[in-house]
Amino acid sequence: MVVEWCTQFLDPRASKDLNVSRALIILNQPFSAILLKTLWAACEWRSCADGGANRLHDVLSAAGSSDLRNSFLPDMVKGDLDSLREDVKLYYTSQNVSIIHDSNQDSTDLMKCVQALEEKERSTGREFEIVILGGLSGRLDQTVHTLSYLHKLRKTRKRVYTVTDDNVGWVLDEGEHLIHINHDVLGQTCGLLPVGIDSTILTTAGLRWNLDNTESSFDGLVSTSNHLVPGQDVMIKTSKPIWWCAELRDH
Repeated sequence: MVVEWCTQFLDPRASKDLNVSRALIILNQPFSAILLKTLWAACEWRSCADGGANRLHDVLSAAGSSDLRNSFLPDMVKGDLDSLREDVKLYYTSQNVSIIHDSNQDSTDLMKCVQALEEKERSTGREFEIVILGGLSGRLDQTVHTLSYLHKLRKTRKRVYTVTDDNVGWVLDEGEHLIHINHDVLGQTCGLLPVGIDSTILTTAGLRWNLDNTESSFDGLVSTSNHLVPGQDVMIKTSKPIWWCAELRDH
């Protein structure tokens, strides 16, 4: 079976897909107001992982009036709250946003937000795609956590994406995948990264430098700085889970 992927949620001009429920988790890393507005509109449940609330508050405060900030209220802020500023906490509390303290040090703030979403899914009987804003920039240990956590989540969730102003990435499980490319949104550069595995065998179509039953590993070939081909979608066959990433065009 070929698994199909579409990043319609990255296109601010695209109409909302009423057949797909998406959840946005905002991490404590920089992002633009333009990207935030695009992802926010594509999702129906939104949460901030601890200091992600600071980022949300500040980027909206810098972008416009208090009315704008009041239009982007998350469903919850959750984490151990060691990064949440007091002024931000007071603001969201005044707006009746749930502030949930979870002191469990065996899970990160991102993991705590995913757990909150899973509780919502159990109570409503609905399944959400997850869009994570942040996670691929800043501290290296946090980036590796993102790579590791999504690698694990592939076992229990169908679609989890992570997005920054520079790129979008997600895990492709073993098997065949068709990635529908919106060339108005994605730039030309992309990569297939053998993270968390010893090696994989890759076959691709739709790339400038395609692979044909080629082994990829950290000790060998890694397909970085590959290019999308204008007008074409991408086919990938992999024998082990890999990370796929693609560059975003300037907003």
